Amino acid sequence: MTATLHVLATGYAHDRVASTVTLLLDGDTVVVVDPGMVADRRFILDPLERLGVEPGQVTDVVFSHHHPDHTLNAALFPNARFHDHMAVYRDDVWEDRDADGFELSESVRLITTPGHTAEDISTLAATEQGLVVLTHLWWGADGPADDPFAPDRDQLRAAREQVLALSPTLIVPGHGAPFVPSDTTPL
Repeated sequence: MTATLHVLATGYAHDRVASTVTLLLDGDTVVVVDPGMVADRRFILDPLERLGVEPGQVTDVVFSHHHPDHTLNAALFPNARFHDHMAVYRDDVWEDRDADGFELSESVRLITTPGHTAEDISTLAATEQGLVVLTHLWWGADGPADDPFAPDRDQLRAAREQVLALSPTLIVPGHGAPFVPSDTTPL
């Protein structure tokens, strides 16, 4: 099996901020990654509706990190399990686990990639087009090369190198359109 990627909302970070919100479909697994700030919740809900996905059908929500611009609209998905770097949450159950290597489905797994924050995780999806990495290690295709919030520049660089070593065909950044990594992708 392979996952299918849909970008629900393309993020930005200028005078206003919105996260890139994505949907991964893999059999019965329906994953929304970073359902954070958008100008209107319809920018998440309308694309889902066009794809025939009801909010209650979402099985998993992944937070790349805990900044509000990536988590604010999590409550749109009442039946989901919520994943971060250290646990899975559902209703009133908090299950500790390390995100590194955790599989949401046969084609979707998490890895720890500290960089933008010390607790960052990235979502890896095996798709028909190849490996797609959903991550906040990059804000957009052009960086910024020096993430203004990264607490440790060396840690950010190491995580970026780790992701690029996986040879992804596509990177979905925290605040921009998906891009194909190249020799000019900022480290």
